[in-house]
Parts: sequence; structure tokens; C-alpha cells
Amino acid sequence: MIWLRRFTLLLAFMLLISFGAWLLPRVLDPTTKGPERRARDKRWVNSSPYFLDRQACRWISLCGLHHLRSDPPSRGNDEDEEPEWGDLKRRSLSWEPEEIPRQNHKRNVNQRRRILRDIPNYVTKHAPLVHLYSGEEFWPSDISQHVEHMTAYLGEEPINSTEKWTLHNLHELNKYSDKVTLRSDDDVESRPNWLHSHYNTPKPFPDDKDGDHDSRPPVGNPRGRPEAREPTTWYDVGKNRPVHKISDPRNRKPQNRRRQESNGHKPDTNGYSAAPAVLVVVDKGSGIVDAFWFFFYSYNLGQTVFNIRFGNHVGDWEHCMVRFEHGVPRGVFFSEHEGGQAYAFEAVEKRGERPVIYSAVGSHAMYALPGNHAYVLPFKLLKDVTDKGPLWDPALNNYAYHYDHMKEKDHDPDAKHEPLSLIPAASNPHAPTSWFHYRGRWGDEVYSLADPRQWRLFGQYHYVTGPNGPRFKTLDRGKMCQRQNCKILYNLDSKNTWY
Repeated sequence: MIWLRRFTLLLAFMLLISFGAWLLPRVLDPTTKGPERRARDKRWVNSSPYFLDRQACRWISLCGLHHLRSDPPSRGNDEDEEPEWGDLKRRSLSWEPEEIPRQNHKRNVNQRRRILRDIPNYVTKHAPLVHLYSGEEFWPSDISQHVEHMTAYLGEEPINSTEKWTLHNLHELNKYSDKVTLRSDDDVESRPNWLHSHYNTPKPFPDDKDGDHDSRPPVGNPRGRPEAREPTTWYDVGKNRPVHKISDPRNRKPQNRRRQESNGHKPDTNGYSAAPAVLVVVDKGSGIVDAFWFFFYSYNLGQTVFNIRFGNHVGDWEHCMVRFEHGVPRGVFFSEHEGGQAYAFEAVEKRGERPVIYSAVGSHAMYALPGNHAYVLPFKLLKDVTDKGPLWDPALNNYAYHYDHMKEKDHDPDAKHEPLSLIPAASNPHAPTSWFHYRGRWGDEVYSLADPRQWRLFGQYHYVTGPNGPRFKTLDRGKMCQRQNCKILYNLDSKNTWY
């Protein structure tokens, strides 16, 4: 009977391990999985040529163990071929042709009807400032240069086309499928120079000594409900859902808010980067305007747990959003991996009147504070790290647009012509718009389990699929967050999480 007892204990132990391996990925992944995603996961597991690997992956969530190895940020190739900038102008207009061709006014009546508008002054006045990590290896990238190093794929086959894909025609890939991916022409494990974008590094930024840097934590309840604090419903609005007054502001108790200095803060030239940011202004009606600032990097370097790296991907879109009510900043949203956090504008750190953002090393996730930011795994095993590294001022170099999400909804997705929902701002009338409407991915599709670069432990991949572009960041959102479950924080606390 001893052997039966031992067999029972062993079976119970194996069942416990199997249950833990089944449960852990579901706990670690805050997003929901639909039938399509489960079917795709099954195909991914079956891509391994090894029977034992497939079984270990299915039963104990350990996939590609034989592929495990160190994955340093750099391969020691420091011979960056910096472009010869010479006397080039600031690259805020680098995407424009040397000579603007004369427009053929007969070619497209819709293009002739475009009305160019300026970016409101209050948007640039309250533009964010981004502290990149001091030890960053993958700096801001120019999307036009990124596309030059990519080939369009549909599944495992390159798209057979004589077209050279640029920011001016990228949306034409939609005619093949919305499953198109841009795949790197280089093996990203070799860390080619264009992934690093060292020449786009902003100059280091010294701390202020004049007291203009506002860093005092505001007084208030971090989880206070906005209904109890705000005069209007600016935090949840849409063109079909106008702003409502919550109470008469004259009867509200005064709040302990710091008075902001109106000193006309001018951008510091040391914050200039040759990689343009992307500014998309969205009018939500009722005096509500959302200013989305998008930041692109050619590579996302994941974080490590016990020296094993997870979450790498080619192409990385991060963003923040500043919401205005009649020109007054009300809130700021910080994107963070699959989600993000929203703060009242009064809560965030500012330089003058501009909110300060901290970008995490490698992942470029956006936070309101410097330091360590644990996510997903317990005991701070997996964490983002931010510090007061080089300051990036996106207001100095950007592609600026106005976006009408109602026109986007009215557009026929099967139409051959480009949607008219995105209009360049008057500051850059010839800015390309085709890239914005591209529905595919900006980086390689998740590598198969047969690929020696890939592994997955407890649901966490070494390499994941590159992201969709800004159009897929819920620009029509009514709430501050991308998700309906959205809380607005009224002070800074590094322990708060969005999931």
C-alpha cells in the first residue's frame, strides 16, 4: 500500500502544479481572452516541433525552455552611423519634400475641402515634458525611418508589391487585410543601430535651481470620486453625451489647490529630439478637447525576472492625453502597457504649467513619478524603472493633426480613398496622413514557438506582437482612460495600479 500512497501523493502534486500553471497566467494577464485569442494560442503551441516542449507548454505553462538565454539590451555594437545632419533645419519638417509640388485641384474634391486649423495655444502651453531614463538604450524614433527598415507581411509571406511603403501610402496596405504586419528586415537579436536611434537622444537636462519646478505632492484623497470634487462631468463626455454641471461652483467649498504661475513657460531648447512626436487634437464637444501626445520607439525592451527577459517587441507606441475644458487643463492620462492611469491635472508634477512624465527604461511605459513601479508579478519581481534622465520636449518637434472621430465612423472601410477624419494642422499643412489609417501592426508578429528567439513562461512571452498605431488608442473615449473602469487620482502614489 506504500506505493499506492506515494502514487496518490505524486498525482496530487502533479495536479496541483498543473492547476497552478493554469491559474498563474490568468492572474498575471489583466486582459480578457476571447475564442479567437484562445484558438491563436493553440496554433502557437502547436508550432513547436518538439513533443515534450508542446506538452510542457500545455500542462505546466513552460514553453521553449531549451531557448532560454541571456538577452542584454545591447550587443556591444557602438559603431552608430550618425546621419550627417550638416546645416539641416530642425527635423520638424523632415517628412516634407524639398519642393512642395503644385496641387492638382481637379484630382480630389475632398482634399480641396480640407480646412486647416491651428493647434490651440493652450495645448502647447500645457504640453507634457518627458524624462527619458538616463540609462535608456532605445531612444525616440522617427516613424518615417522605421518604415524604411520594415517589409509588409501577410501571415508568413511578404506582400508582393512594387510599392515602396512610406508614410504617404501606408494605408493602402489595408486592401490586403487588416492583419498585415511590418516585419523587420534585420534580425532584432543582433540589435541593429536603427533600433537604438542614439542620434535622437535629447540632451541631458540639469535640475532647476530657481524653484520653478513644482514637485510638492498635492493635498487630497488619491481615490476621491470626481463627482464629489469637480464642477462638471469633464471626465466622462462625448459629442452625444455633453458636459453637465454637477453643482453650482459658487456653493462649493474652496479646495486647497496650488496657484499655478502664468509665466508663459517657453520650451527649453535642450529638450529637442530629432524624432518627431505626434500630436492629435480631438474635439469632444461641450468645450472638451483632448490633446493626445504619441511617442514612438522602434524597439520595446521588456523587463527581466531572475535574469529572464519578457515582453520584447518591435515598434512601440506610447501616449499621454491632456483633457481641456474650455481651454483649462483638467486631467492627464498616462499610458502604461495594456492600460494606464488618469490623474487630475492639479495632481501631477509640473514645470511651470507643463505636466512632467517619466518614461520607463526599455518598455517606455509612462508614469507620474520617478522610481520603481512594480506590475503584474507579486513581490516586485517585474518592475519598470524611471528616473530624471534626459528631458524630451515634444512641443519642439512634432507632427500635428486634428482628428474627427465621427467622420471616422462614417467612413466606408472598403473605400479605396483615404478617410478624411485626420487633417494636418496649419503648422504643417503637408504632413502625411496615410500612415495614421494603416490598420496593421507596426512590428513583427509574435515569433512562433519553433523560433529559437522565443519562449513563454506562465503566459509571459519573450517576444510579443508589435502594436497598432494611434488610431487604435480609443481616441473617441469619453472617459479619461481607454477602459470604461476609470478612476481619476488626485495625488501621486507609486503604489496605485490601473489593473
